[in-house]
Amino acid sequence: MKILFLANRVPYPPYRGDKLKIYNLAKRLCSRHELHLLTFAQTEDDLSYTAELEKLFKKVHIIYLPKWRSILNCVSGLWSDVPLQLLYFHSAELQQKLNEMISEHRYDAVHVQHLRMSPYLAARKDIPRILDLPDAFSLYWERRKNVKRSLAVTLFENMEQKRVLKYEKVLKDYDMSLVCSAEDLEYLEHHHHTGNLRLLPNGVDMTTFSPRHHDYAQNDTLLFTGNMDYEPNVDAVIYFTHSVLPLIRRKHPHVKLIIAGQRPVPKVQELANDHVQVTGFVKDLADTYNAASVVVAPLRFGAGTQNKVLEAMAMGIPVVCSNIGFAGLGIKSGEGAIMQTDTAAFADTVIQLLSSEEMRRKTGQAGAEVIRTRFDWDIIAGTLERYLQEVAARK
Repeated sequence: MKILFLANRVPYPPYRGDKLKIYNLAKRLCSRHELHLLTFAQTEDDLSYTAELEKLFKKVHIIYLPKWRSILNCVSGLWSDVPLQLLYFHSAELQQKLNEMISEHRYDAVHVQHLRMSPYLAARKDIPRILDLPDAFSLYWERRKNVKRSLAVTLFENMEQKRVLKYEKVLKDYDMSLVCSAEDLEYLEHHHHTGNLRLLPNGVDMTTFSPRHHDYAQNDTLLFTGNMDYEPNVDAVIYFTHSVLPLIRRKHPHVKLIIAGQRPVPKVQELANDHVQVTGFVKDLADTYNAASVVVAPLRFGAGTQNKVLEAMAMGIPVVCSNIGFAGLGIKSGEGAIMQTDTAAFADTVIQLLSSEEMRRKTGQAGAEVIRTRFDWDIIAGTLERYLQEVAARK
């Protein structure tokens, strides 16, 4: 098959969710199919990765969209009913290039990444198209309402949530739409009454994240990972450090928290003290996971699934997480991850794990088996391949 990937960000280096997904899918599909890529660059560094991308994609086209232009797009469209997420990625240049590529090549299918890129092909019923949503974006915005904000921020977020929920109906215009969790799928089906939704979970690269003879005897290190300029992660570590960690340290005063992730904002950097370490970017995150006793993921809003939970489970590290993304994993609490939503219960569960080597071992090993059998990128790529073949056969 000849497949076009229309991505909202350059999928290299594969260090964040949207880049990670496209990179790993393409890495596994490129040996069996001819892949083309059309995407945005928002920094000069993004433009330097063409050679790496050409190892996976036969054709690579990158449209430069500087952040100042994206911001201008949002300001100019502030009074429209279009979600700012879409305005941010609006580009007449990309639309023109996309039209040229479609005219030049007969694509068997097009993979469109994210709601943000959906306007570019929503009307092209002549081309087999799949819209791949990383999560139910309207659900993400709805859950943000549960976290206290200033009046101005609350008004803005309510406005954006209504715009997104209204626009999300675009998924009906595609031959097939994908989400990464069953929870998000049910939410979208309920709100938009569509029958074209399918499940494509996030995966884990088992060559990078797999059990490394983890030492379950050590019980002094808690770990939180993620991009530390992403609002749900920022809120989660501030909440955990201020409200949960003190409860844990009453029972385990020796325990330390490592916050590992690129671009920590000042609010995160200020959390650092003698028992909280803020690392910034970590090149080999697998080593950091392996040194942890328990991984914590206390997100209070968001949607989709959490890569931090999947990666830790893959390495056999026990996880304590909130409900955000947990339901979509399709596992029971304790199969690698234990779900808690109450502050005291979250702390108690971490304390129980720190107090029992056997509990850490049992929980961690159960998680590794779940990931190996259900969330390996090889399995996920095979599922996408079948979906692409299905929509291609309809035309």
